[in-house]
Amino acid sequence: MNAPTGGEVTVRHCVVRVVRRGGWSWGPDPRGLVQRVLDALPELLAERFGDLLDGDGPDVEITEPVRLSVRLSAAGTAGTGLVPSGLVLEAAAPGGGTVSEPIALPIPSPFPVPAGSPPELSLVDTVDEPPSFGAAAAGATMAELFEELAARDELVALLALVPEETVRRYLSALLSEPGGGLPGSAASETGGSPGAPVVAGLPGPVGDLAAELARRLSLPRPPATREELAVLLDPPPAAGTPAGETAPGGVTTSPRPSGETRVGSVLPFLLAGPLSRTGYLDAIGPALAGAAPLFAAALAYKVLGAPQRGWRRTPADDVAAATFAGLASVPDLAAFAREAASALPVLDAVLALSLCRGHEPAEPLLIAGVDEGLLLVDAQGLFPIAWSSTVDELVPHWTACGRPPVLVRDGPLPPSSLRDLAAAGIRFITDARPVRDDPLTRLRWRTPLWTTGGVEPRLAARLPSGRLDELVRVLFVEHRAVPVAGSRALEHSVSLAAALALGMIAWQLWEGDSPVRALTTFADLEATVRFTRDAVRVTVPLGRRHTDLWRGGALTDVPDVVWLGGRTLTFSGG
Repeated sequence: MNAPTGGEVTVRHCVVRVVRRGGWSWGPDPRGLVQRVLDALPELLAERFGDLLDGDGPDVEITEPVRLSVRLSAAGTAGTGLVPSGLVLEAAAPGGGTVSEPIALPIPSPFPVPAGSPPELSLVDTVDEPPSFGAAAAGATMAELFEELAARDELVALLALVPEETVRRYLSALLSEPGGGLPGSAASETGGSPGAPVVAGLPGPVGDLAAELARRLSLPRPPATREELAVLLDPPPAAGTPAGETAPGGVTTSPRPSGETRVGSVLPFLLAGPLSRTGYLDAIGPALAGAAPLFAAALAYKVLGAPQRGWRRTPADDVAAATFAGLASVPDLAAFAREAASALPVLDAVLALSLCRGHEPAEPLLIAGVDEGLLLVDAQGLFPIAWSSTVDELVPHWTACGRPPVLVRDGPLPPSSLRDLAAAGIRFITDARPVRDDPLTRLRWRTPLWTTGGVEPRLAARLPSGRLDELVRVLFVEHRAVPVAGSRALEHSVSLAAALALGMIAWQLWEGDSPVRALTTFADLEATVRFTRDAVRVTVPLGRRHTDLWRGGALTDVPDVVWLGGRTLTFSGG
């Protein structure tokens, strides 16, 4: 392949794999995605290595393996679908996969080729599964995660799903970094000096965050200078560590030593695969930094046995949670729940965006009351999308799903919920009896139902009252991950993540059953877990349940698990 400068890049061996993270479909032409990558690769390589091909410098050769992640963007011309939009170099091990220690990027330092050797540049792509956000490696930051989301045209949609306080925190954190949180070229142009334009006309997370905050405040235009940004952020966020920049303090953890452990339930380990496919695992590292093992422990507790007397764990559950998190033992998670609360909205938004983009607008959503708030659920598969304390916080998720009709379940709904839903323009049917001033009319149906109008009455039959009540009771009430925590933010986050993963397992195995069925089916399936330097190997006893999991694709390896030190989580039977 020839570069525009007249130099030449020679690729001796290249393996291309396209991995989808999030959503439910490959689109109309799955094989065309691979071809688009192949067609764009020559130009991307020439652009990326143009500096090495300029002038009369020495020929260089890269002999060690290099991982090339080609990002696909939906910003192509009409009818062409996803198109390659960028190229990122990452570390790769000689035998495939990733290296245990980070390698200085973007490329190894060039060295002169011995006299008489042909001038060439050799690259090897050993990608197994490139991460969807490009920030799962150790040391990744929220700035890197936001830059990757911006490159994928997903940052704006994600920011619309997080609270205003979260937008403020991350905007302040990015501006406090060297270069003002700007992408490389933009930072050099502005020089980071006061008064220099840092938003207007510039791509990247700072501009998107500032534009989103300006939209929330109904400003006529986004800020264009640092002074305007300072006014926009006034008053500054509450004192404390910006969310996601460092690990929460005050909690001491010890990594689990190598060896073999018998766990009473394999279920926590089964969650990693579905969450990896949605891109959720890739966001945990940047959002929580070194506290990822504590989040993993809370996630494990969510699908293990319900706490006895409302708070006490069995020794078997403690061992299973610690093993899943890669810890020698699990510390008290109450302090972590309090300190991590400000970082969790981004994780919730990553999960919600994946579900919202896969939702069909004609299919109804469900709303149930839990913990003095509202739980939004996809009726197909009973996938929880989001929890919010108010209707206003739930509206962006409903909008991202395509403004579908909604079925509201009678239960512990917050006061004035029906009236607020109607005022927000949400069309719904409910079996909750309205009170005075609720703008609802009685629906002619075999059971008492009310509606705002604009909803087909036949959708009333789609309200899965018993299964929805079971989902809320089991996963959001009985199986508390951190029952003594004062803040419920961590509880809701791990509930959403666990329910999504269990729902995906149920969908794979039984084509649409409830997440609760996956929980009850595999809760007592034991496993042997062995820690090695590069992998965590989970051995599941052979039998009917192992066969079901294997045939359903639930035992696929999960690479680069952040709370396991970047190890690969593998499954086998025995």
